Amino acid sequence: MKKLLAGMLFAAVAVQGAVAAEAEKLRVMYDTAIGGFTFPESVAYDSAAKVLYVSNFGGSELKPGEKDGMGRIAKVGLDGKIIDSRFLPDTGDVLNKPKGLWVRGGRLWVTDIDAVWEFDLKTQKGRRVALPDAKFANDPAILGNALYVSDSRADQVFKVEPADFLDAKQAPRVSKLFSGKGVDPNGLYPGKDGSLLIAGFKSDKEARAIVAVNAKGDVKTLSKPIGRLDGLYQMKDGTILATDWNTGSLFRWSEAGGVETLASNFKGPADFCVVPQANGYLVVVPDLVKSELRLIRLVRQ
Repeated sequence: MKKLLAGMLFAAVAVQGAVAAEAEKLRVMYDTAIGGFTFPESVAYDSAAKVLYVSNFGGSELKPGEKDGMGRIAKVGLDGKIIDSRFLPDTGDVLNKPKGLWVRGGRLWVTDIDAVWEFDLKTQKGRRVALPDAKFANDPAILGNALYVSDSRADQVFKVEPADFLDAKQAPRVSKLFSGKGVDPNGLYPGKDGSLLIAGFKSDKEARAIVAVNAKGDVKTLSKPIGRLDGLYQMKDGTILATDWNTGSLFRWSEAGGVETLASNFKGPADFCVVPQANGYLVVVPDLVKSELRLIRLVRQ
């Protein structure tokens, strides 16, 4: 009887696990394009203030590696309306081509070619940390007490400790999590298993995969090569949202289901954010080439 009960309990747990692992069924309720931006590359959601921050290259031409001092961070409502087109940087600080953004605890981190900045969202105070040998600092993400920064053109990921260095008396320690492993890292996101999830991007249109990297820098390939991947986000059900320049799309990926396209017709789908909402999500995707944001409402079926 004990063996029978144990078997029944194991079976029940297995069924619960299978149900929990099943991906949410989602459909697009609406998909709206909002203009008024100048080459937006990344969007971050501030859950405390209920606003978005959008990095803009500025200028009249798309030159992502040019140090021209034209970059800015806009403050934007959840409806896509611009609240402050130049919220950051404050007077005295200079951004060139700000790319990836990360928000946590009233602070904002932003990458800029060969450096990463941290800003206080109340005082607008900023501090810049150089990333030695960086060619194209792209996306930041915080995992534990460390800030990770991808360098898509040099195939490396930097590790900055501590992540919150704005008021630190000493300069943070900058090291490399890995370099030269053929990942070509772009988008970063903390994985549910403690790993760092990475979307690969190669400028010559060669397809790259989604991978996971552990604390030692060991790379585990999760997907087959998909495309030129940019933004990355892991859902509660474990599935991954990502953007792909090759197909001009926002898609969802899982090991069981593969690639599921959610929205298309982008020219430059970059680093997006996800806002949890009643019965679904708002996904805000910057189209770098079109200079617009796409507000995509996903609802559970």
